[in-house]
Amino acid sequence: MTGQVSRSPWPGSLAAGGALLVGAWLLAGGGHGGPLGPDGSQAMDDATTAALLVPPRPYAVPTRIRIPALGVDAPVAALGLDVGGRLETPAEHDRNLTGWYRDGVTPGQRGTAIMAGHVDIASGPAVFYGLGTLHKGDQVEVDGADKGTGYFTVDGVESFAKTDFPDTRVYGQRADSQLRLITCGGGFSAAHGWDANVVVFAHLVRSVT
Repeated sequence: MTGQVSRSPWPGSLAAGGALLVGAWLLAGGGHGGPLGPDGSQAMDDATTAALLVPPRPYAVPTRIRIPALGVDAPVAALGLDVGGRLETPAEHDRNLTGWYRDGVTPGQRGTAIMAGHVDIASGPAVFYGLGTLHKGDQVEVDGADKGTGYFTVDGVESFAKTDFPDTRVYGQRADSQLRLITCGGGFSAAHGWDANVVVFAHLVRSVT
C-alpha cells in the first residue's frame, strides 16, 4: 500500500488456532458471521445455526479468489509473519495479488480464514481497491489446490481505526466456516500511510469439489 513499503499496514493481533500472535495484521473491519457474546465467542443465532449446516471444506491451500461484484480475479500467495511478528504483505509490485495467512485455516474449513490485499501500490489502485463497496449478500469465490471452490456470502463490511481494532471480533475462531478479507482504508498521509482498515466478513454457503 502506497507509502508503507517498509512496514506492515496491518498491525494488531492475529488469532491463529488457539494462539494469539501479537503484531499481525490489523484492519478496520466489521460485519460479522453472527453476534459475539461477552466472552468474544460467537452467539448461536439463526444465521449461525444455518451456517453450521453447511459442510466445511477440507484443508486446501487457496490458489485464486474471485469477487464478481468488483471484477476481482486474482491469484493467492501464502503469507507468514515478518521478523517483527506482523503479517507479511503481498508483493508491493503486483497490483493483482492477494495473500492468505498460511498458519491459519484455509478458506472453507471450520474457523476463520484470513485473506488480504493492497488497496493501492505505488503505481495506482490495487486488487482490493473496491473492497469497501461490497454489500451484504455479495459473493466471494475461493479456489483451492484440491481443485474445489468455496462460495462465501458477505455478511457485512466495516472500517476500523488502526488504533482501535477489534482483534477478537475479526480474527477469533468461529464454529462455522468464516472468511475475512482485509485491506487498508480511511485517511492517508505520506508520514503514516492509511489510518484505518476495511474488513469484509463472510461465511461459507456452499462448495464444489
